[in-house]
Amino acid sequence: MATNFSDLKRNSTKDLQKLTAEVSKLSTKSGDKKSYEDTRFWKPQVDKAGNGFAVIRFLPIPKDEEMPWVQIFSHAFQGPGGLWYIENSLTTLNKKDPVSEFNSALWNTGLDSDKAIARAQKRKLSYIANIYVIKDPANPDNEGKTFLYKFGKKIYDKINDQFDPDFEDETPVNPFDLFEGANFKLKIRKVEGYQNYDKSEFDTPGPLSDDDQFLERIWKSEYPLQEFLEEKNFKTYEELKERLTKTLGLGTSSNDMPTPVVTKPAAVERPAAKVAAKTADESKPWKDDDDAESLSYFEKLAED
Repeated sequence: MATNFSDLKRNSTKDLQKLTAEVSKLSTKSGDKKSYEDTRFWKPQVDKAGNGFAVIRFLPIPKDEEMPWVQIFSHAFQGPGGLWYIENSLTTLNKKDPVSEFNSALWNTGLDSDKAIARAQKRKLSYIANIYVIKDPANPDNEGKTFLYKFGKKIYDKINDQFDPDFEDETPVNPFDLFEGANFKLKIRKVEGYQNYDKSEFDTPGPLSDDDQFLERIWKSEYPLQEFLEEKNFKTYEELKERLTKTLGLGTSSNDMPTPVVTKPAAVERPAAKVAAKTADESKPWKDDDDAESLSYFEKLAED
């Protein structure tokens, strides 16, 4: 919002971008699947071999918010008839979700076939944060700009390792700090058909810049994050159940969806503050939760 002519002149380019994005939203038909691209988000590009490199800086808590990121659970799987189920999970909002309930029931039957189905329909965990792009060889025009970045558990674990190092001689670092944080060298490889981020790493801690005015501009350029947790971004329980029923081909309405025989009470695990490592021990209770590094891959398949 401009308060004087200088602000109006200075923000003219930003206003054009903002209005263009809003027009795109209004032009989107309600039934379309992502018919416009949200230009607020940055996506790293890879070459033909599946390799990619960039240097980014995770930015601090946006104005009037309490965390520098938000986490979102979603589901992305294909039903037996070819239909896709790609929806945000209500467990993000600590509410009951029909897919998580159904998966828990499947898992608790004790049948290997049911467990396999539940695994294929697991939640995908993703995070959204503000970043500043320092180096982007594939798209140099992105350098020196603020974006939103959606990433999965593997990158989150690297962030968490900065907060809570494994060894006594390692000093905790807040990677979201403009002054004492660290640049993140994003290194992408293709491993077994999926993007792999294992070689990504944080650089030596230090200020993004020695110019406080520049840092203030960067901070003020951040996008709000809490809007992604607004209920308007989530379908109702009934709508999701109807969609699940159609995707799995279980009937013409949600009332036709059968409930597997459950040998013990099903429970939906709520999102934890710190994500636990995945385990291969199937004797432990069902945990409907997974990373979302490949979610964009499933979304692309659904669009095709």
